[in-house]
Amino acid sequence: MQSTLIVKLRLFVAALSLLLAAPLQAQEAAPWWVDTTWYVVFVRSFYDSNGDGVGDLRGLIEKLDYLNDGNPDTTDDLGITGIWLLPVFEAASYHGYDALDYRAIERDYGTRADFHALMDAARARGIRVVVDMVVNHTSSQHPWFQASAARDPQYDSWYWWEEANPGFLGPWGERAWYSREGRWYYAPFWSEMPDLNYNNPQVTVEMKDIAAFWLDEMGVDGFRMDAIKYVVEDQIDGRWILQNAPVNRAWLADYNAFVKRINPEAVTIGEIWDGTTVVGRYINEGSVDVAFEFEFAEALISGGVTGTKRPVENKLRLVLREYPRGTWATFSTNHDQARLLTQLRGDVGANRAIATLMMTLPGIPFVYYGEEIGMLGDKPDELIRTPMQWDATPITGGFTSGTPWQPLTSGFETATVAEQTADPDSLLSHYRSLIHLRNAHSALRTGDIHLADVNNSRVMSYLRHDENGAFLVVVNLGRRPAETIEIDLPRLPSLSGLQPVVVFGRGDVAPLTLNAAGELAAYQPKPVLEAYETLVIQLVPSQ
Repeated sequence: MQSTLIVKLRLFVAALSLLLAAPLQAQEAAPWWVDTTWYVVFVRSFYDSNGDGVGDLRGLIEKLDYLNDGNPDTTDDLGITGIWLLPVFEAASYHGYDALDYRAIERDYGTRADFHALMDAARARGIRVVVDMVVNHTSSQHPWFQASAARDPQYDSWYWWEEANPGFLGPWGERAWYSREGRWYYAPFWSEMPDLNYNNPQVTVEMKDIAAFWLDEMGVDGFRMDAIKYVVEDQIDGRWILQNAPVNRAWLADYNAFVKRINPEAVTIGEIWDGTTVVGRYINEGSVDVAFEFEFAEALISGGVTGTKRPVENKLRLVLREYPRGTWATFSTNHDQARLLTQLRGDVGANRAIATLMMTLPGIPFVYYGEEIGMLGDKPDELIRTPMQWDATPITGGFTSGTPWQPLTSGFETATVAEQTADPDSLLSHYRSLIHLRNAHSALRTGDIHLADVNNSRVMSYLRHDENGAFLVVVNLGRRPAETIEIDLPRLPSLSGLQPVVVFGRGDVAPLTLNAAGELAAYQPKPVLEAYETLVIQLVPSQ
């Protein structure tokens, strides 16, 4: 019996070694963040521990077991291994992107001691934590700006001032110059968010010191870098470059190198809301370790709305060419966009299909809080940052014992954690199962990918594999059943000696159909794939 098993395992390893020929991306060693599944937390809206109606750090600690209970043998947590905290330093506005003090914890959220308690609790569960770092601008109420506006010699040039209105518009064609104390300052995001002036080296020194504070004293694992295409402006041949200037990428590369000197294991994750080829420059020049792929997110939603695979496959091919392995982040929506289920017009099936793609395609997945239960919301921003829907308690949704800082979304009672957590067919269970599957198999996190040819415009299929395993993923993006699908992987060597076992999805599937060369040919896993049906099929040695 034992010798037979050894022979089968050797055949399995041999078969997998053949799969390594000509993948879309070559296998390389991956840093920790590539293996991480991330969750985006707006502390103000996650959970309120003291009844004041505002979420806080202690509330987040209380709910960490929902994200990851620290026990690898349980599957009733979400399986999250990384948290991105939207801004937690003291700020002028509810959202936190206009800092008043980069070293102080937002008083609504708690204290430094609370933050350290959060880090300890996260570490105990194997969760990494990064914080939002806003280096482009501060609040107009920040002491630096107050001193700069008063022409304090120490801070006078910390912001971009002109004696006369330069008159040109900001990077999106919006008003960008505002008057104060007889001068004009640059503030393209909002009059109360003036841009810092990095032509003054002291500003860089200070921002690096702030990074060191968060890495050393607060113990974070890195930073999500906000709006970094706008940090450093430049003037070339009399023309202002207000975004994506080469000097901007160089400044960020220097900042990233500084972060690595403080902590070689720290990660920088960049928000560069731009096209794939533009974002790729930041990665390839070392400006950040990881960048969010906005065009791929758009492709995911387009595939969900239209029920077709072409937008996803086309963008995936471009992304895999432009980025080195493990340097791009997948997401569907974030805190600046209408929520996913809102964009999908309430189509939970399409939401499921997009979740499948996020958790089984290459890329580092980020889940915006509440996306896993199908929270709704559209602009203005407060309505896409509403309190987490823990249960169906009227008004509060289980978020607080007081009055929520922002009313919960109308109809929230139909999409709550309490309602979905024990339902195996719920959206939450779909996310939870896929995340645990991804966590359990390196092939789904960092493995190579081969896109399959499928004779149906709604059905997307691909093979993920590495030395530890192989998985064939099949997703029907359409709202109608797909009949008599045929899957081909003609560019792969032999899959002989392997058999399919469904590890996510329902029912059994047919044995692999191979041609004379041992390639997958006209494979029909099921007679019918139901609308939005997902199959994750593990390929294992034949018995």
